[in-house]
Amino acid sequence: FGGFGDVFEDIFENIFTSGRSQGRQSRGQRGSDLQYTIQISLEEAASGKQVELTIPRHAACRTCEGSGAKKGSKPKNCETCLGMGQVRIQQGFFSIQQTCPSCHGEGKVITDPCPDCQGQGRVRESKKITVKIPAGVDNGDRVRVGGGGEAGVHGGGDGDLYVLINVKPHPIFERNQSDLHCEVPISFATATLGGNIEVPTLEGRISLKIPAETQTDKTLRLRGKGIKSIKGHTGDLLCRVVVETPVNLSREQKELLTQFQESLDSSKNTHSPRSTSWFDRVKHFFEDMKF
Repeated sequence: FGGFGDVFEDIFENIFTSGRSQGRQSRGQRGSDLQYTIQISLEEAASGKQVELTIPRHAACRTCEGSGAKKGSKPKNCETCLGMGQVRIQQGFFSIQQTCPSCHGEGKVITDPCPDCQGQGRVRESKKITVKIPAGVDNGDRVRVGGGGEAGVHGGGDGDLYVLINVKPHPIFERNQSDLHCEVPISFATATLGGNIEVPTLEGRISLKIPAETQTDKTLRLRGKGIKSIKGHTGDLLCRVVVETPVNLSREQKELLTQFQESLDSSKNTHSPRSTSWFDRVKHFFEDMKF
């Protein structure tokens, strides 16, 4: 029954499309879309920029103005389908409508093709296009340039150009949507006593207050110092603190640190909350192992 189904589908298609096919006008084929990848910095993604691209593409032939016919001549109506782009084939009692094999549905044929494009109506060339990259774009975003793609065939509309954004890694910041993240090293003294340090932002340096007794991995937030998204939301800058261990100490400095540690050990106060908690967990672990 599959064959009968195909026949009946052709019958119904013929009934509902025959009226529309009368007086069919030749339509060109739309050009293909193109995609082009560019790399920009994080700063450029945040502020936006204009880039000039040289895109290899098919463009409408200037000699024949995209018609494909030699200058001074015109495409003629196809003699097979009489310009309809479709032909009817009689199969017994049924009449089936199909795309014309001579003009491939165009309804026109080129008898005297343009020598520059060989009747294709378009030629290969490189075109310079200025693309505006909006502020706030993120890695993987695409910017559409209408009509920047391949030229259409025989008068068809041009395709579009899609510019794919690739944001290069930044030496300081990592981006998460509109927020920026960075690592901020601080000295042992600053972590203990607190203070103010300068940290970088995309707009320049800014002061960051370090609370006293700050531990490694503490995250400090600077609101509104991230990236303004395309939708208008401005993110934050999140600074992860890393307390540095002093290196290359002199003998005098080491002696001072030894005295400092001795003073901590002799004190009844808990000066190292993380290590105290860890040692307590280890103690309980071994106690639980006793039988």
